[in-house]
Amino acid sequence: MARVIFYSKPGCKGGTKQKVLLTAAGHEVIPQNLLTESWTVERLRSFFGDRPVAEWFNPSAPKIKSGEVVPEKIDAQSALTLMLADPLLIRRPLLEVGDASDGQSLRREIGFDVEKIDAWIGLKPVDESLREISENLMKENLQGCSHGHDHSHDHHKKGGCKH
Repeated sequence: MARVIFYSKPGCKGGTKQKVLLTAAGHEVIPQNLLTESWTVERLRSFFGDRPVAEWFNPSAPKIKSGEVVPEKIDAQSALTLMLADPLLIRRPLLEVGDASDGQSLRREIGFDVEKIDAWIGLKPVDESLREISENLMKENLQGCSHGHDHSHDHHKKGGCKH
């Protein structure tokens, strides 16, 4: 089982479901507040790997929904600068597994792609009593906001997804 440092926005139901799924699979989840973390350009950049810059962004961030920020038109350096100034722009969650001290076993990822995470660290429940909860969660879209695809709700304008 893995020790997963889980950077998300406190109070987000989607993040809560993701943490439940990881915990049911026997992983130790260390929750961290993405919004108050002291990010550096280098550290934040290390989570994105070879993904296109547009995939680094949280599509439900207020500045993206309003059209103020258009991820497809932004270069990597500008994206990182914007994200350091407004962490709501960062796609969530950020996941870190491994030991940073040896550098070899450390892996960082963004988003919650169930198939990718299952192949990486495993998402099968460790206890039969958790199987139904896990199976139901794995059927949900755990990539985005847990209340659906319509992100026009007022709480998004305030940067707060609590549904």
